[in-house]
Amino acid sequence: MQVGHKRRLRDFHQARWDEELIFELSVPGERGVLVPEAEEKIRRVAGDGISTIPAHLRRKTPPALPEVNQPRIVRHYTRLSQETLGVDVTPDISLATCTMKYSPKVQEHVVSRHPGITQVHPLQDEDTLQGILEIYYQLEQFLKAISGMDHFSFQPGGGAQAIFTNASVMRAYHASRGESQRDEVITTIFSHPANPAAAATAGYKVVTLMPDERGLPSLEAMRAALSERTAGFLITNPEDTGIYNFNIDKYVQAAHDAGALCAYDQANANAVLGIARARECGFDLCHFNLHKTFSAPHGCMGPALGAAGVTEALEKFLPVPRVTYDGKTYHLDDDRPHSIGRVRSFIGNVPVALKAYAWIRQLGGEGLREVARCSVLNSNYLEKEVRRIPGVTVHYAEGRRRLEQVRFSWETLKEETGVGTEDIKRRIADFGLQHYWTSHHPWVVPEPFTLEPCESYSKADIDEYAAVLAKIAQEAYNDPEFVKNAPYRSTVHKIPDQYIDEADRIAITWRQYLKKGLNRVPHEGDE
Repeated sequence: MQVGHKRRLRDFHQARWDEELIFELSVPGERGVLVPEAEEKIRRVAGDGISTIPAHLRRKTPPALPEVNQPRIVRHYTRLSQETLGVDVTPDISLATCTMKYSPKVQEHVVSRHPGITQVHPLQDEDTLQGILEIYYQLEQFLKAISGMDHFSFQPGGGAQAIFTNASVMRAYHASRGESQRDEVITTIFSHPANPAAAATAGYKVVTLMPDERGLPSLEAMRAALSERTAGFLITNPEDTGIYNFNIDKYVQAAHDAGALCAYDQANANAVLGIARARECGFDLCHFNLHKTFSAPHGCMGPALGAAGVTEALEKFLPVPRVTYDGKTYHLDDDRPHSIGRVRSFIGNVPVALKAYAWIRQLGGEGLREVARCSVLNSNYLEKEVRRIPGVTVHYAEGRRRLEQVRFSWETLKEETGVGTEDIKRRIADFGLQHYWTSHHPWVVPEPFTLEPCESYSKADIDEYAAVLAKIAQEAYNDPEFVKNAPYRSTVHKIPDQYIDEADRIAITWRQYLKKGLNRVPHEGDE
């Protein structure tokens, strides 16, 4: 694309289909594929596939699956694909810490096509799973080198569950030392919110530190919060503001002096790959979101994988099974009496682990450092462009560089025009961009939006993104109501916010949809 200013704003209008749900397309008897009967030779070896299932577990009636022929089902999903936005059609900077990377298609091809991946089952004997077990083992060696930790578990199903795992490891560690009175954890308001949430789920009372004018918690406040009840300190660094805490080792030492463990939330480690490690900062535990930093697509809040890492002293508490190697063969080791047990089934999300393994192998050590440098460079450039837009401010630490992301604010624009971040979030869909990430709640930064271009995006991508925000800010000053009623060229128009709280209009399954009568066509006179 030409990078002239006028070409940065696309003449975009998204497809809009009045598309039914797949269940509504169902016609009894229609089939997409006719599955042939098993051959006699296969029957003799494998049986009929039914008789080995206990009678009380067999269905009484067939599942209510949609019955749709092949052309109609292809049209259905093609239309739905035209109503989506993502990295394959637009610079997907918007979702910042949720997902922001280009993910090489070769990884998707291997995961979705290679029979060594698609045709294995977790209940197979480990002798027949040596390939995927080797990938798990080697991926662990990579993350050990990247973090400085001594061991990793890939069983958690995401970052929040990895934090839950680490919080559970903390509890097992303190219990093993007879210190079960440690029932508090300390975190910060700008750390990822899964830290307090997962710790609370693990049974801890959460103490949250607020930032000072630097955008960081003060060391004095940290020391004041520590006590004989403190089990752990959980922190993200840089936090969601993008501000890196260079004195993090002093916070860790203060926690250690009080007998607490320290967990480093590295869900998003784009800025520090090959630059800084959890080990040198003194942490006892850390976790990575492989679906963020290591370029396995987030998949719209899943699938995911949280890699939980620990030092040698905590290894015995990690979830089972552990993948081990005796020099010849890889094994699944469940014989770990001190383990916290399983946090999910089997060995975790294999496709995500494979994508992360492939990504690291493709880049190598120097490539990972280049990822960090480009992530910070791209973010600094985008910050410079966005700060020029009227109505934008950046709270805390004026004059100091952020790393790979920035939490911006439309506070001034809101005060001057009435247009806030939620309005702009909808309006950018009219330019073919996915809605951006605002902030976790509560909004400590007023009218927030958090951008994180990472290493994947070109200068042209970043310029296009900044030009869209500048255009919308200009619209807000000229005609605020126009922005507040957006979007106009997207799949849907503005949705009334109150619907999200109307429980009788929410259905998350087809069965629930029918039960609530939401499929009933409204008639004249209906409320």
